[in-house]
Amino acid sequence: MLTGKTTLIAHLGYPTESFKAPMIYNPWFEKQGIDAMVVPMGVRADDYAATLQVLSRMTNVRGALVTMPHKVTTLQLADVVSPAARIAGAANALLKLDDGRWQADQFDGAGFTRGLHRKGRAIAGAKVVIAGCGGVGSAIAASIAQEGPALLSLFDPIGAAAEALRERLLHHYPRLDVRTGSNDPAGHDIVVNATPLGMRKGDPLPFDADRLVPGSFVGEVVMASEHTPFLRAALDRGCQVQVGTDMLFEMIPAYLEFFGLGTATPEDLRAVARIRY
Repeated sequence: MLTGKTTLIAHLGYPTESFKAPMIYNPWFEKQGIDAMVVPMGVRADDYAATLQVLSRMTNVRGALVTMPHKVTTLQLADVVSPAARIAGAANALLKLDDGRWQADQFDGAGFTRGLHRKGRAIAGAKVVIAGCGGVGSAIAASIAQEGPALLSLFDPIGAAAEALRERLLHHYPRLDVRTGSNDPAGHDIVVNATPLGMRKGDPLPFDADRLVPGSFVGEVVMASEHTPFLRAALDRGCQVQVGTDMLFEMIPAYLEFFGLGTATPEDLRAVARIRY
């Protein structure tokens, strides 16, 4: 229940229909007796900068969860940016400092790789391909690069986005084998969809599912359904999969600590979550 003392965490993005975070955070806050609430706020790209200015003046706003299409723009608008966000080229969290300035950080990549480790999948020495080099794809690539894969293949319909991510990665990891230009999953141990494909009915698949290697690991960031058409195709090919919400549950403990609102385990969060598709 909202009160005059409730701490608000804005959930900024557009569109908001597929947002799942409020159905995880808010039941957790309720169970823990924490007077806080995550509130979805639909903000179009053209209105984002002005919206942050307004939110910075609201005394009961602690910070914000940031999602598409604002993750990259947030870097230019934040006053303090973490190294993880700079490497990823995007931010998905904002903390409002006491003086009203915004501190940006990035947890997408850590959430994704923690999910892989929890499922017993090693990244070091693996061959990885990522489709989508925007905010979430860049974050996942940064976290994967940190663990020493044998190969990191990047693909984006906008070729310049993939090349720019490659340059950022090589600046920090000069020995990393990073290639661009192909989304062929054949020969890769880990296949990641970091595009919006799968959010809408009728979307094409981000990869040719017939080229998936049985036994490979296929990860998804789309949360429009538990098993997207791409993940269903991967399961049919005998692949191990990670659903989009797994990344979300893995990164939430880091968010909670960032906002100063305690911590949790993914298992505890799942036990109280009220996710609907």
